[in-house]
Amino acid sequence: MARKKRKHSQYATDEIASGGITATEESGIAATLARLQGPNHYSQAQENHDQTHEAAAEEADSWTVVGRGGKKRKTNNYPALVYADLHRQQSSIKLGDLQSLVLYCLADGTSPSWISVRHHAQVKKAVVLFVPGLEKGMFDGSVALDIPTGNPVEDLELNDRTDPSAKEEALQNVPSSVAVPKQDGVSRNIASPDDFLPVRLAADSLPQPLKHLAEFFEHLWPVKAPGDDKHSKVYSPIHHMLNTQVPKTHEQKAAEKAVKGPKPMNGQGWESKRTPITSFLSSKDDLRENDYVLHPVWFGTELERSVEIKRRADAKQSSDFGWIDSRVPDLEAGNVPENTIEKDSLAAGRTVLAMDCEMCTVDGGDPALTRISLVSWDGEIVMDELVKPDKPIINYLTQYSGITPEKMQPITTTLSDIQKRLLDMLTPNTILIGHSLNSDLEALKLTHPFIVDTSLLYPHPRGPPMKSSLKWLAQKYIGREIQKGHGTLGHDSVEDSRACLDLVKKKCEKGPEWGSAAMNSETIFKRLSRTPRSGQCKVEGGEDGKIGAIIDHGAPGKSFGHMAAFCIGCNTDAEVVEGVKIAVAGDPDGSTIPGGGVDFTWA
Repeated sequence: MARKKRKHSQYATDEIASGGITATEESGIAATLARLQGPNHYSQAQENHDQTHEAAAEEADSWTVVGRGGKKRKTNNYPALVYADLHRQQSSIKLGDLQSLVLYCLADGTSPSWISVRHHAQVKKAVVLFVPGLEKGMFDGSVALDIPTGNPVEDLELNDRTDPSAKEEALQNVPSSVAVPKQDGVSRNIASPDDFLPVRLAADSLPQPLKHLAEFFEHLWPVKAPGDDKHSKVYSPIHHMLNTQVPKTHEQKAAEKAVKGPKPMNGQGWESKRTPITSFLSSKDDLRENDYVLHPVWFGTELERSVEIKRRADAKQSSDFGWIDSRVPDLEAGNVPENTIEKDSLAAGRTVLAMDCEMCTVDGGDPALTRISLVSWDGEIVMDELVKPDKPIINYLTQYSGITPEKMQPITTTLSDIQKRLLDMLTPNTILIGHSLNSDLEALKLTHPFIVDTSLLYPHPRGPPMKSSLKWLAQKYIGREIQKGHGTLGHDSVEDSRACLDLVKKKCEKGPEWGSAAMNSETIFKRLSRTPRSGQCKVEGGEDGKIGAIIDHGAPGKSFGHMAAFCIGCNTDAEVVEGVKIAVAGDPDGSTIPGGGVDFTWA
């Protein structure tokens, strides 16, 4: 006999025989839900919510049968978040998952896989509160949380103090994939699929300052912060939450799949903004952070100069070790009078040289210059010379450099000869272009203050310290394949120099945002603005899309606040709370936000 298909809501009321745990738990849209891992984890809060869950299941299961065909009609479509055993987590959810949840409820996002959303089209508004300093350990007792005394010294001592019994209990219940220090200093790290499940909040077990949170939120869900685990870096959570990738059409996705390697940028619909090359000069901080040896003009005071001179001497980067500085007396010497610059000139009256060098390994294991190529702004070769190192070559690195013993045998040109020629060529108005040019300048034992580095000009999609290869950038942004001899015949430094030059020209022609993350991303507010709204509140200009507001301390309008339709600056947390209320419901008199409020609020 055929069995009748069960409704989704019937699964919600089934209990797992081994532990008596509901397979699905439900709450209002503002709450975060969780499945408990065993009967021992049941709290008083679970018992208090049993009747609520049963009533919700019955209400969700309410149907009216019409006609012989068994056509059904729901009597309730109130939105709800549902976490079921089906949503087994293998890793922590990320801020991007929360962003996707907001976009799914309010705009054109895809359905999340880590949680179910019932009647998402009925969600009218969403509020995201970002509370810095609020940690998971504050809820389980592993991090002490005391009411501030007003004395900074005493407050610091309070934060360092933790109830030993609470801490021990918290460490016993900590997910097994988290490294827990032992008394002998050795940590354990045992992975488990249940490590990333949410935890139910019970007011009785929370510290006094957090008890009120249990009145609004039923569960605590671990969320992984954006960052780079390898380099121990944490990226801006605000940036990751408020910026989203531009959705692609099916045609665009199909076209990208057909292309091997980096997907070329066609620039269709791009609004070009011609920008002079001087706008892309690396700053002192950029150069320092990317391991450039700084030219003396970057140090304005005698103290700074003396400190840098000592540092360079200690690092063997002074004149005693063969290093030279280009003849630039000060930064102002590089300025070109405006009346001598041609209108709309991308070079801005400067002499531009693109450089690339090839190196070999010499006795002692150090890299040494073996070829240097310079190309002018019009693409003509200014210099292309093989250079004989001072020490014997022990590895020609032919697969990368293209240098062979046969090519080097007749060469007598030395590094000193090249340095003398460069000192005559590098004037105060000369700009050097290259890819990770710090390596080339180190091989030349040369410093110059005016640098444009294509590895910085085109940031890696995952952000620093990652850098895109020149081969990848050339294929993606100028549609050119270079370094075809990589791993066999080696690179051509003239080819690489011209690739750098054309990448810089493309950037100057298209504008500062070309090749940056902003090309493929947009703010969440812009994404929402393309979704029609049914409210009465409209932005000036007659736009009918959904709108948002940002509420924060200080003057958020000067930073990320310009993204939203409305921005409210606050001085205290209490003002932030009032600002959120105004954003959601609107001002009674419409002075700040019109009646009806906004659709998305970030605070």
